[in-house]
Amino acid sequence: MTAILVLADGAVYRGLAFGAATTVAGEVVFNTSLTGYQEVITDPSYRGQMVCMTVPHVGNTGVNSEDLESDRPQITAFIVREVSPVVSNWRANESLPDYLRRHGIPGISEVDTRALTRRLRDEGVVHAALCTDGSRSEAELLEMARAWEGLDGRDLVQEVTCHEPYHWVDGTRVEWTPVAAGHRRPLNETAAEEARTARSQAPLVVAYDFGIKHNILRRLTSQGLRVTVVPANTPAADTLALRPDGIFLSNGPGDPAGVPYAAEAVSELLEAGIPTFGICLGHQIIGLALGGSTYKLKFGHHGSNQPVSDAGAVNVQITAQNHNYAVQEEGLPPNVQITHRNLNDGTVEGLRLIDRPVFCVQYHPEASPGPHDADLLFARFAALVKEHAQQKRGDAEAKPLRAG
Repeated sequence: MTAILVLADGAVYRGLAFGAATTVAGEVVFNTSLTGYQEVITDPSYRGQMVCMTVPHVGNTGVNSEDLESDRPQITAFIVREVSPVVSNWRANESLPDYLRRHGIPGISEVDTRALTRRLRDEGVVHAALCTDGSRSEAELLEMARAWEGLDGRDLVQEVTCHEPYHWVDGTRVEWTPVAAGHRRPLNETAAEEARTARSQAPLVVAYDFGIKHNILRRLTSQGLRVTVVPANTPAADTLALRPDGIFLSNGPGDPAGVPYAAEAVSELLEAGIPTFGICLGHQIIGLALGGSTYKLKFGHHGSNQPVSDAGAVNVQITAQNHNYAVQEEGLPPNVQITHRNLNDGTVEGLRLIDRPVFCVQYHPEASPGPHDADLLFARFAALVKEHAQQKRGDAEAKPLRAG
């Protein structure tokens, strides 16, 4: 079946349809990652967007249940040069086209993704409409693309956040050890009980789910932290009632200005002096909570090869990124230090407060996909959380002595 992609500027790309047979509209962005297409399409930060992969060959490793970054695909559509007709990976549960079809996500292949990427790079992100079922003409798709509401000011977080708090429990399997597809290696009961006991005594981190990726949760628990995930609109008072040792603000989709309730809650939480770490949208929300502002980038940063400078190190970090908005440097209060910058365009990539244990980064230290240059940030956060927990225990033990 022929697929038609029409951009709002009138450009037309014809190719072959795969995935679901349907018609959709969205914002087109390009991603420069050479691997990890499965993590890309299940990243909630891509909600509302059609993703064009610059790597020409996609789908050869299929899709497996262990590398999902959320419980379903989050992209609006997938644009690739070529879809592999063969799945060759012992971990695969199904092919990429079958996975997208099962979840109602359309794809288009056999298009010149290099030309499309250059167009986006030069002209900026653009709205588009894609038809993979033959039901719409080019003229109808052009009208759809131009009428699409866009991402600015929209609250896409409510489409991806959890609705009830939950505890994240992971890490019970041995990674990269062959097991049957879709299964986990069982633990014996003694080891399982020891793991449960250790978790119950670990410092507690409350993670705000603005569209949190699974690998962020894995990295937090791998540092010996206990994680409770809460919905994006959780009031600060409810979070503080859990008596957390740390607060984490996750990645997420869309415009940070579309979630004013998040900045309001975070503004209260920052006054509590609890160690706080933000990633991606969480970084932008901290910027807004501090009285700053955000703006939309020309074509965003999407990929796993973005160079970032670290004010506290002599090396350059190569990072995974996925965002269309950035924190404006002007307007930030004097107690904010800019810690990281993007070396391609100079945009702000990291902040910290000099008077509180709060820091955040625009990029994705958890990778998935991408390099692990910045994984040390999870260890830094864990150290702050454990120090805070120890101080709380010391204060609690001292109270009876003072009372006596």
